[in-house]
Amino acid sequence: MFQWEVWEGTPYEERLTLWQAASLAEAIGRAEGEARSYAEENGLRYLELAQCYQPATTGRPGDGDEVFSSSRDSHLGAESYLDHHFDTGHEHQGTTSE
Repeated sequence: MFQWEVWEGTPYEERLTLWQAASLAEAIGRAEGEARSYAEENGLRYLELAQCYQPATTGRPGDGDEVFSSSRDSHLGAESYLDHHFDTGHEHQGTTSE
């Protein structure tokens, strides 16, 4: 997790990166090192949060393979949950045309 302190509104960025590692601890360590470099190179603040997820598949990820999953408890209903966490109206996202 990063914060773009130089952008208007100081948006947060969540990045997902893939690491081939012998253990979850090694993957986290490598991800944290890369995150610090990414933050420094781009003028961001690294928020010192790195999480790890080990895919259930072996080998290279393929179509439809799950590469990340997260769960959290919430008292919010489905629509309110999505609005609160994912559709706040302040997302920096675009579309691609094919």
